[in-house]
Amino acid sequence: MADKTSVAKSETRPSPLDTLARQHGIEFTRPDPDGSAVAISTDTKRKILSALNVTVEGVTLASLPPVCFLPDVLSRDRVWGLTLQLYELRSKRNWGIGDFADLRAICGLAGRLGADFIGLNPLHAPFMAEPARCSPYEPSSRQWLNPLYIAVDQVPGFEPRRDLDKAVQKLRQSKLVDYPEVAAVKLRELRLLWQAWRQANSVTGSYMASAFDSFREKSGESLRLHALFEVISADMVSRGLSAGWRAWPQEMQAPDSPAVTSFAQSRLDEVEFHMWLQWVAHVQLSDVVGAGEQAGLRIGLYLDLAVGEALDGSATWSEPDIYVSSASIGGPPDPWAVEGQDWRLAAFLPSRIASGDPSPYRRMLDAAMRYAGAVRIDHAAALARLFLVPFDGTPAEGAYVAYPKDDLLQVLADASHDHHCLLIGEDLGHLPEGLREDLTRSALLSYRIFPYERNEQGFVAAEDYPALSLACVSTHDHQTLGGWWSGADIKARADHGLVPQKTAKLDLKARVTEKADLVRALEAEGLAAPEADNGKLKDADLELLVLSLHRFLARTPAMLLAVRLADLTREKQPTNIPGTSESHPNWRPKLSVAVEDLEDVDLLLSVTAALREERPKTKTGGR
Repeated sequence: MADKTSVAKSETRPSPLDTLARQHGIEFTRPDPDGSAVAISTDTKRKILSALNVTVEGVTLASLPPVCFLPDVLSRDRVWGLTLQLYELRSKRNWGIGDFADLRAICGLAGRLGADFIGLNPLHAPFMAEPARCSPYEPSSRQWLNPLYIAVDQVPGFEPRRDLDKAVQKLRQSKLVDYPEVAAVKLRELRLLWQAWRQANSVTGSYMASAFDSFREKSGESLRLHALFEVISADMVSRGLSAGWRAWPQEMQAPDSPAVTSFAQSRLDEVEFHMWLQWVAHVQLSDVVGAGEQAGLRIGLYLDLAVGEALDGSATWSEPDIYVSSASIGGPPDPWAVEGQDWRLAAFLPSRIASGDPSPYRRMLDAAMRYAGAVRIDHAAALARLFLVPFDGTPAEGAYVAYPKDDLLQVLADASHDHHCLLIGEDLGHLPEGLREDLTRSALLSYRIFPYERNEQGFVAAEDYPALSLACVSTHDHQTLGGWWSGADIKARADHGLVPQKTAKLDLKARVTEKADLVRALEAEGLAAPEADNGKLKDADLELLVLSLHRFLARTPAMLLAVRLADLTREKQPTNIPGTSESHPNWRPKLSVAVEDLEDVDLLLSVTAALREERPKTKTGGR
């Protein structure tokens, strides 16, 4: 099984902290009771150095601002990568949803095209008993993985069957991911594989059984409670109740209640099955990490970390004392959502988020960074404050609450160095004063989406992008470039009641100016562009625009450039329309091109060829 920590180690150099620690005689490992050597954490190094009164240029180490990890490759090259929603991948072998085997194939493709990372939607655990709750940004738990991404046909012991092939083929051909049916088919087959696996590995000391036991031991009570939650949740749904714990009978709402303890004893096999699912997901995702390394991805996987968890999910049921109890994360009224937003997400308590060893925030980071070479912090404003909406109120009755920014930045810095993981902060929206500067000082990359990068003269010139940033054309919350050009994003907000029609008309008028500004920006770089008054671009003109705009962003100083796969396959359906729930099939659209056919897409080949030209890789003695 691949070890993520091996990725890019040849690309790193000792941090200033490590250099200081060595100079002052600190050993980087300590003994464990089993006789093995355990690496000490960055936080430990920092605290011991502080205890030794180590100073740097007259300043005590403890008073220095925290600085996050940056891979050595970024001191030489500006890199680029592909971004995608894992579930949206269509292939000739998957079961109606993109999976870890598809992602392994994408690693090979990305490597051949010259990319250095693959950006993904959050891979957090959903509600397996209510798979229609499919938003990756409203997970049941950020500590655990989504078993729906398991490539069932890659699990040892799987054998195809004619009746199964028929069901899978139907799921594979659908334009949207049918989460309930995908979950039903996958769970049914995985239970059969689990039973066969358990029987085959029943001999004490067998390699696979030992690996599973080790995973369970290291994962501790957190894994057991998550698995137990899934079993109770499924039982409640079978009785016509909710998958979420807030609607369960009172005696089942606390994990340490006598009723829950009794239930757990009666369902040991099923609990173990859900722990096994997490292990299989871990093994397959770890193999993807290894495939990325073999493909030459110098950053590797770039994972997204949701800002919160479902109010009624596994995380808040397992550890209620670390979460805000009767208010949820949201957003105040703004031009994009004039009524404000209630995201129905649970927030860590400000008093608990960074406390403990490890803290809740650190545990959440560790869960993602074990696989990632880069992590994006969704809604980075949460490092300083969150807008909380009372359960019985509206966003207009919400308020900002301060969070321990300095402590959280230190946790981020320590975790990033311990895992050799780059950090990107989604620094958009209502930002507290000075937060962007704080993130820059701590070496978190800024998140620069082209349509938002404007000043009084128009779009920001390519040369004026900050080096410490990630640049992109669009994200999962935006129309692809063709939709932006036609104003489809503006029309959608009005059609779904997010803004008044009057506002939409003004926005469409402003879009005319924005398109003219875009053409000017491209022409200033000597890049071809369509006519600004062209309302809806034909295929050739759209491809020209996509190619030119990616060349434009590739020329910026931004260390990372993220290229959205949906822009290169020219998708017409947006992934997500923020603020909607039932009126648009959010998080369900698939790509129109199968994984196996991506290398035949002319636009993908022309854009990636341009990126290799604009951002060539430095040749070194190592990878």
